[in-house]
Amino acid sequence: MNSVGILLHPVRIRIVRAFAGGRALTTTELGERLPDVPKTTLYRHVGILASAGLLEITGEQQVRGAIERSYQLNRASARISPQQAAAMTTEDHRYGFAAAMAALLADFNAYLDQPKADPTADMVGYVQVPLWLSKAELASVAAQVRDILASKMDNEPQPGRRLYLVSPIVFPIDQT
Repeated sequence: MNSVGILLHPVRIRIVRAFAGGRALTTTELGERLPDVPKTTLYRHVGILASAGLLEITGEQQVRGAIERSYQLNRASARISPQQAAAMTTEDHRYGFAAAMAALLADFNAYLDQPKADPTADMVGYVQVPLWLSKAELASVAAQVRDILASKMDNEPQPGRRLYLVSPIVFPIDQT
């Protein structure tokens, strides 16, 4: 299975997101972040991601007779390149979008299920804004958004910071 096929799965998308910000996690810690994913499913998908080189082992320790590994995301491998995206079929894109939306919905439900969830205070947003744009204007908007996000991608955890998921989704909505 190629890296696109590996990445385009709802559980694996959520696992990759859990490692955001350079986190190193054990499967136990990962399970605490994704409590709705059965342990056997979690271990299977971590194994797939590790075998494909998307997760790297950063440490091992003996825990009650078993070896527990810490993993970290290989950020360079955990992205679909523009060339890979261009090679995808419309069915690949349909499946990838559905997988991403399923992962997003699961993450949002997990957030809402937290006892202290406060969408207003947390500035939760899910507004959709239709824009009339030329190809050049769309490219400019995409570059600006990419630059804004890239400027914050290497932020480290520190007091006052909370990890947010930002999911820009862009596609044409008319037939012209």
